[in-house]
Amino acid sequence: MSVDVILEDERWSTLDLERCSQAAFDAVMSHFDLTDAGFECCVLGCDDAKIAELNGDFRDKAQATNVLSWPSEERAAQEEGARPDLPDATFDPELGDIAIAYDTCLREAEAGKIAPQHHVTHLIVHAVLHLLGYDHIRDQDATLMEGIEIEILGNMGIADPYDQ
Repeated sequence: MSVDVILEDERWSTLDLERCSQAAFDAVMSHFDLTDAGFECCVLGCDDAKIAELNGDFRDKAQATNVLSWPSEERAAQEEGARPDLPDATFDPELGDIAIAYDTCLREAEAGKIAPQHHVTHLIVHAVLHLLGYDHIRDQDATLMEGIEIEILGNMGIADPYDQ
């Protein structure tokens, strides 16, 4: 299991994006008992300008956001509140790509009085769950996804991010 981290914004090195990303990825894969499956993803550490450009290009929302994800294939469950089928690494070990914006993440961490590394770890956990087909558009899907995030983060010693 590996995470390829590309630092487009060197400020990410102060928050050790590589370590946070690998720890988050490993925790998600462990949660689903996929630690020996050989999955991988790529994380781009960028700034608000770059993520706003990506958000505009891919979501028609030309504004900064904290994190974006692009699954290598559609994995969402059809039925609301159902768990997506887990991917099979023998067919496609690449789960997808993630971009995370330094400026927005730091602002959110400061506003929430959260350790920046904890906030970044939460956002990477969140994004990896998106790569696995989880989403939060429909209410029951959001409840399921948030519950999994809380459990994974709790196992990592990180407080419930939704209990602020």
